Amino acid sequence: VQLQASGGGLVQAGGSLRLSCAASGRTFSGYIVSWFRQAPGKEREFVSALRWSGGTTRLADSVKGRFTISRDNAKNTLFLQMNSLKPEDTAVYYCATTKIVWSEIENPSRYALWGQGTQVTVSS
Repeated sequence: VQLQASGGGLVQAGGSLRLSCAASGRTFSGYIVSWFRQAPGKEREFVSALRWSGGTTRLADSVKGRFTISRDNAKNTLFLQMNSLKPEDTAVYYCATTKIVWSEIENPSRYALWGQGTQVTVSS
């Protein structure tokens, strides 16, 4: 089972990017699928999560109103639409899956499976 994250790149402040996370080997059904990010010298930070069965979502306060998490069930793919990007959004973005309780989803140590990460760079 592997997660493949893609869609990162270099964009100017105020621009947009859409990240994708696809799973190979199994479906996301029954899992929580999340996005984290890690900037150089900083800890891995929760960005957003989606409970695949039911569609419940959560966004970190720092990205509310700018980022949207969504899914394509048929393609077994998770998306993160990022609008109004800021230089402080610059980081490597990772997708990850877990079956933990919803209250623990912001803790990266509770995730067992991670994608390889995709670099997002926002220039000022």
